[in-house]
Formats: sequence, C-alpha cells, structure tokens
Amino acid sequence: MLDRGAPSPDEAREALRAAMMRLAQGDRGALEQIYDATNVKLFGICFRILGDRKEAEDALQDVYVNLWQRADRYDPDRASPISWLSTFARNRAVDRLRTGKVRAGSVAMDEAMPLPDEAPLADTLLIDAERDAQIHKCIEELDPKVREHIRSAFFDGFTYAQLAEQADVPLGTMKSWIRRGLQKLRICFEASERS
Repeated sequence: MLDRGAPSPDEAREALRAAMMRLAQGDRGALEQIYDATNVKLFGICFRILGDRKEAEDALQDVYVNLWQRADRYDPDRASPISWLSTFARNRAVDRLRTGKVRAGSVAMDEAMPLPDEAPLADTLLIDAERDAQIHKCIEELDPKVREHIRSAFFDGFTYAQLAEQADVPLGTMKSWIRRGLQKLRICFEASERS
C-alpha cells in the first residue's frame, strides 16, 4: 500500500469542512475526526488564555460538547473550519474566566481579551500556510515561460528591463507577459478563496 504522507493543506481543510457538515447532520463519527484534526491547536488557545492545563482541558471539553450541540451553526461561506473553531475555543476559555471558575495561574480578564502572546495563533499559521500553498499552486498553473519571469521578478529581484534583455524581447512585451500572468494569478487566487 502506498503511503502518500500527510494530506495537503487543501485536502486537510476540505476534510475538516466535510466533517463539520456531517456533524451538523448528526454524524457522531465526524466529531471524532474533527477532534483528531483540531484538538492540539484548540488546546493551545485555551491554555494560553487560562494558564492552567486542567482548566484548558475542561475548556476544550466544553468546546467539543458545545460543538456537538451547535454544529449546525457553522457556515462554510463565512469562515474556514479552523478559524471558526479557534474563535469558538477562545470564547469558551474567556467564558470560563468571566464566570470565575478558573484556578490561580490564569491570566487576568483584560489580558485574555487581546491574547498578549506575540506569536501567531495556530489558525493564523494554518491560514497563512494554506494561502502560501495556494499561491504556489496558482503559479504552477501559469505558462512555464511567464511563471519563470514572474518568479525572477518577484522572488529574485530582477527588473523588467533585465528580464526583457535576458529573454531578448522588447520591454513592453515583458511587462505585458508579467501583467497578464499576475492577472491570471489574481483570478486563480480569488477563486480559491471563495471555495
């Protein structure tokens, strides 16, 4: 049996989205799949706010219990599954702070609101990775000649004049190739953002 390795970000996002939709229809197995795919990230969010492992575990349990009860509220057109779940986890942790049920070691309420940790949240990193993968996928769909000129211009710092000279074409032609390539990239990227 072939091992394909880890799923791509697109495959992982689509699998999570499908599991969320199945959960909304009452599929208990989907909750396990969602848990396996998200518990580490969501625990990190809860732990950062609450500052106590036991409290974070309790908040995480609340997240999945509430998710089971409210899965039908997820709207895939408004947010990615991980963004929605991350917000859900943050809200559950903040709710625990508000009710005063938290042990010593948690952050103060005013500190929990902006999440003072300067490191990007897990969902932000995932979204950035998905966007990066999508940009590279869109670049790969370009004509090879245009793709290389765009890479040279934007990743290697070549000017349009240098590229035109290397390709032995007029400067206006090089600018047109790159402009059309960038338009195709924008269309591809915008289409992926809507899906």
